[in-house]
Formats: sequence, C-alpha cells, structure tokens
Amino acid sequence: MTDEQHLWACALAVEKRYGAGPPLHVAERIGTLAHEGDASGVVMWLAIAVRLDRLRRGDEPSKVAIEEAAFN
Repeated sequence: MTDEQHLWACALAVEKRYGAGPPLHVAERIGTLAHEGDASGVVMWLAIAVRLDRLRRGDEPSKVAIEEAAFN
C-alpha cells in the first residue's frame, strides 16, 4: 500500500467510525499529538484531515486506491 492509499484508508475509516464527528476527532488527535511533541503524528493527522475534507466535498479516492487498501 502506498502512503497515499494509507492516508485515504485512514480517512475512510475515520469517516465510517465517527459519522458526522470526524472533524472533532481529528482536531482532538492533532491537539493531543502536538501537546505530546509528536510532530510526525501531527503531520499524518493533518494529511488525513485534508482527505476527510476532500471526501466531504465529494472528491473520492480512486477506485484502485480503495481496492488496494481493502486487500492490504
């Protein structure tokens, strides 16, 4: 799985788990990681937030990325 596929898979999983609440969950995760000094964790969750935003605007990951993420 590529990094991009992983980020989309994470975004889809967060959306599925939290329904209408992903923005709050993501903001809390970013805040916690920032407070702990985990810069790479913050960067990852910011990237997931971008993909969640794209999903909410109707952009979707490619079918190939979803299929590959599902099988890996």
